Amino acid sequence: MRIPIETFRLDNGLFVTLSEDHTAPIVAVNLWYHVGSANEREGRTGFAHLFEHMLFQGSAHVGSNEHFELIQRAGGTLNGSTWLERTNYFETVPSNELALALWLEADRMGELLPAMTQEKLDTQRDVVKNERRWAVDNQPYGTMLEKLQELVFPPTHPFQHSLIGSMEDLSAASLDDIAQFFATYYTPDNAVLSIAGDFDSADARALIRDYFGPISKGKGKPPLSPMSLPAVFGAPLREVVYDNVSLPRLFMAFRSPIFGSDQYYAASVTSALLGMRKGSRLHRVLVRERQIAADAGAFTLDLAKGSDLLVVDVMARPETPVAQLEEEVEREIDELHRDGVSEEEVRRAKALIETDLIASLQSAGERADRLSMFATYFGRPELINEQVDRYRSVAAKDVNTLVEERFGANNRASLVYVPREGIESEDMLAAAVGAR
Repeated sequence: MRIPIETFRLDNGLFVTLSEDHTAPIVAVNLWYHVGSANEREGRTGFAHLFEHMLFQGSAHVGSNEHFELIQRAGGTLNGSTWLERTNYFETVPSNELALALWLEADRMGELLPAMTQEKLDTQRDVVKNERRWAVDNQPYGTMLEKLQELVFPPTHPFQHSLIGSMEDLSAASLDDIAQFFATYYTPDNAVLSIAGDFDSADARALIRDYFGPISKGKGKPPLSPMSLPAVFGAPLREVVYDNVSLPRLFMAFRSPIFGSDQYYAASVTSALLGMRKGSRLHRVLVRERQIAADAGAFTLDLAKGSDLLVVDVMARPETPVAQLEEEVEREIDELHRDGVSEEEVRRAKALIETDLIASLQSAGERADRLSMFATYFGRPELINEQVDRYRSVAAKDVNTLVEERFGANNRASLVYVPREGIESEDMLAAAVGAR
């Protein structure tokens, strides 16, 4: 399956990717800003995620929450998300509403600051604080990502601090801080706009030039702190978290090659054969055969700078002690490191990855998002058409080389969640299972 791609760049630096597909009468608009929590400075964490909310609060010609109202009234869907390295905003609308989606994105890129008020900041700051309470602090295992970041990245590394930010930093954020952050990072020369679906390329180009062309480019963004890290931690790392959970759960992380590198694809295949679906090693051995785990999986974070992480995630059964859970997972990793993998395992993992990849590209929204991703990280949206071949080229020897280098005892970081004494209620158990 080949995705058609056209690209061009506006004079203000906005990089545009177009992919026409007239299969269904819908079109997806996707905008990536190359800013995430990694770009935040000490004492001002959480700004990238806060802006995920602020950009829906109106601009010079759009009222507060009107962005949502206009898209939904037109029969579309929309949202945004924040990650360590990027922030994205996206709409999928009927084909005849492309101009609306583009105008809304352009208005908030070019005209957000005039509509930004202290009242809006205070409201959205409270919303984010409540989101932190609901999704992180009071969610079973909800602190996993930020505690893992703290455990595996050095204190000065841009990936070390919390994605959602701390309560103290959110409280300290002033309107001037927010305005400066927006002016630095939410500019056309720090953004990628992708459109996929049922549209006419000439019409789309004209709309983009009309709406986005007048927006001024930014004045440049400060460089990130040094991102490079050694290939391995150097020694085992471990932290125990006593939390309001009913079942012990182990997250074991390994430093892994960055997203998009040649070795990344071997790491991705490794995570799939370890923990993708019920035929994977960890699920087969720990859940079905030994019956010490309620669930088991593995995944990569897909970080494109410095170092990625491959994470093994195993939740214990109620009768399984924490020590046994750790021992059994260590045994599986030791066996992988000692004996390697077979060609058959690699073939299965690649087939699962390829199936999921091709299925996802049937969605206009997913195609637009991946085009933005490859354009943002590598300046090459056409990489979307190379992914299947990159995975198909991975052989067992490539996986075994990676396993030998990265799965030894000197590259394991264990984050262990243990129930606080007396946390045994059925409600908490249901919450823990539902969090997966």
